Amino acid sequence: MALIARFPTQIFTSRGWGLLGAGAVFLLAAQVMGRRDLLALAILLLVLPLLSLAGTRVLKPNFRVYREFSPGSVETTATTTVRLAVARTGIGSGHALMEERLPARFGESPVFRFPARSSAGGTSRYEYHLRSSKRGQFLIGPVTAEFSDPFGLSLHRHAIDDGDILTVTPAALELPVTGLAGARGHDGVTATRIRANPSDDDVMTREYRHGDPMRRVHWAATARHGELMVRQEESVTTPEATIILDQRFSAFTRGTPGPDGHEPLTSEAFEWAVTAAMSIGAHLAERNYALRFLDAAGEPAFRHSPSAPEPEAEEYVGAAGLQSVAESLAAIQLTGSHHSRRDPKEPVLPRPPGRRPAGGETGPQPFDDRLLDRLSAHRLRGPVLAILGSLTPAEARSLAPAAGFAANAFALVITERARESDDALEALRLGGWRAVAVSLSTPLSAAWAAFDEGGTAPLAAPADVRRGTGTRR
Repeated sequence: MALIARFPTQIFTSRGWGLLGAGAVFLLAAQVMGRRDLLALAILLLVLPLLSLAGTRVLKPNFRVYREFSPGSVETTATTTVRLAVARTGIGSGHALMEERLPARFGESPVFRFPARSSAGGTSRYEYHLRSSKRGQFLIGPVTAEFSDPFGLSLHRHAIDDGDILTVTPAALELPVTGLAGARGHDGVTATRIRANPSDDDVMTREYRHGDPMRRVHWAATARHGELMVRQEESVTTPEATIILDQRFSAFTRGTPGPDGHEPLTSEAFEWAVTAAMSIGAHLAERNYALRFLDAAGEPAFRHSPSAPEPEAEEYVGAAGLQSVAESLAAIQLTGSHHSRRDPKEPVLPRPPGRRPAGGETGPQPFDDRLLDRLSAHRLRGPVLAILGSLTPAEARSLAPAAGFAANAFALVITERARESDDALEALRLGGWRAVAVSLSTPLSAAWAAFDEGGTAPLAAPADVRRGTGTRR
């Protein structure tokens, strides 16, 4: 029996291997002793497991699987409940051992028997819980079932569904209330002066005041109210905030894929940036801001995110818009060549305005005219916030003019070498940005509050200070 236990059980059970072994022994005995009855018994013992094996491969039972996540998308560190309903759709009976395959990060895969004790109407229902400490999209399933023939001689395991995708979104951190939003009304909106000719539907009126020019008299409103009314020419609009999320592989060091090869290409610094984007977006959305997300080249920020519900969208409004942002950030990853990392100390010649780079560089380039044009189209409608990786002085000088298109301009530069970012931060500040350098150990709330203080002091400690006593050579 100990010898039989060493044989693989994915094909035959211990009983099946025993019959095959006995058949081989009787076959050898029939040859030595010349007994036909032993030969017939040997053939029976050998054929029976083989017929059972063929039966389990050809006559596979059919099942239908329904899987539900509650909630459908879950934040990191939060728990989602997975509900499974399994029903037999074809002929057959008997029991089966089933397993829900899970990515390694979720721990041991749950195993259950079909049918369940509490099955009703031929459908068995199961429930278990999942939690992930990292964002991403994960394939949950498929359910695999292990079947045996009626004699219990052979086994066969196969998938009975394709699995479903669970989306784990980054959790937003609470940020302190600051004055970064600018002038706001009591209902979370700002008043925007309209200098063009307003339509009758858009115009607002008030009572005539001494000194108002007669050309501003609104005669239809005057007739309706019975007193002289003038055009106020002011409307209330929802403010906009533009968030630039840097996704360049060259800007974030040590970008690596997940352990199973299916998780986003990311790094610790980029994860800090993703959390910042989610938190700042949630903070502004709670204050009725409409959000616009762009990448460093002025393209829709989530164009390359596998989890984005609308990859080409860049504007998000309300709770539904914020949920779409969260789902888009779930699987966003670094883009660009893995080998294009440039030495920050390497000098870069500034590119003339309106010129595209020559040579092998094609497509949108970071911080070029396209980004400025996109910001110019929404000039002064609200703040612009840039969440950036390592920035060279030349790149900072290209981005600096963008501050002129924003009511306020804020930049978070994520770096582990604060001193090497001094020139880039100074270039941004000269252009009108409030720029702060942060490290991975910097609390996001502290970085956000630093903008209220002018954003002049870096929050990223130099590398030698973080190590304690300095570097050794």
